[in-house]
Amino acid sequence: MKFHLSVAPGNVFTEHGAGYVRIGVLEYRENLIVTADKIATGWALGGFDALTANDFAMLAALEPEVVILGTGASMRFPHPRLTHPLSDARIGLEVMDTPAACRTFNILAAEGRKVAAAILVEPA
Repeated sequence: MKFHLSVAPGNVFTEHGAGYVRIGVLEYRENLIVTADKIATGWALGGFDALTANDFAMLAALEPEVVILGTGASMRFPHPRLTHPLSDARIGLEVMDTPAACRTFNILAAEGRKVAAAILVEPA
């Protein structure tokens, strides 16, 4: 059986740790939104406890099939009243800890899926 290295085109999470994520060779220490072709910093400035419906409306505006929400070191679910912009637009939402969100984004992006990762980076 032959194995071939498959690298997803576009943005790929290459590392994550306490207080940062790395996409390619660039390190980020703030909350961000990542798609295969875009990185947007300055999302959800107040962290998980300050999430608003507008934060999820920003994600819905990207028109992904699914949003992967990385909530830091542990998995926390936002209140459904906050995520209604996604459900109204028929966009799936998967919540997981940030390491799992990074891995899942890479897999879905490599499959060519239209995915957005919303990553909450907790301070180290």
